[in-house]
Amino acid sequence: ASAVSRPNSASAQDLLLICVFPRYMYHYHTWYIGCTAEMDITIDLESPEPLYAQLIAQLKSVIERGHKKPGDPLPSIRQLANDLDLNSKTVAKAYRLLERDRLIQARGVRGTFVHPQASIEDSLDIATLVLEQLTKTVSRLRGMGATESEIRIGFSQVMKQPR
Repeated sequence: ASAVSRPNSASAQDLLLICVFPRYMYHYHTWYIGCTAEMDITIDLESPEPLYAQLIAQLKSVIERGHKKPGDPLPSIRQLANDLDLNSKTVAKAYRLLERDRLIQARGVRGTFVHPQASIEDSLDIATLVLEQLTKTVSRLRGMGATESEIRIGFSQVMKQPR
């Protein structure tokens, strides 16, 4: 049982606590799973880390710790955005990237759920892969004598090409 009393409203599984400290504002969103396990998401508005990246990291952590298991529902984009006082596009971006990495699964009007095969260890971290590949490519181009300007121009041209 939780130490926090649950409200009797229709949204009994949602509780939003907001604490304000000098120069920092934290939003704590807590919802309960079977009245036993609790999941906290903390967004630091003063952090240099983008809000969507903070949300991704914390949702990954929740799944990794087992607070959300494969098949468990997640709040809708709109609900989580409202609860955390974030723009819905921020939450949508986080959900889209988590879905790409096969950690969550959108099921249309039924909602968003933890992916049935969700596993943090097996998830594909595209950002890390891109960084590794670009680092290797830039090193190889520098070794061939390419200047920073030539590499930037080439990269820009490649990015303008249609998929």
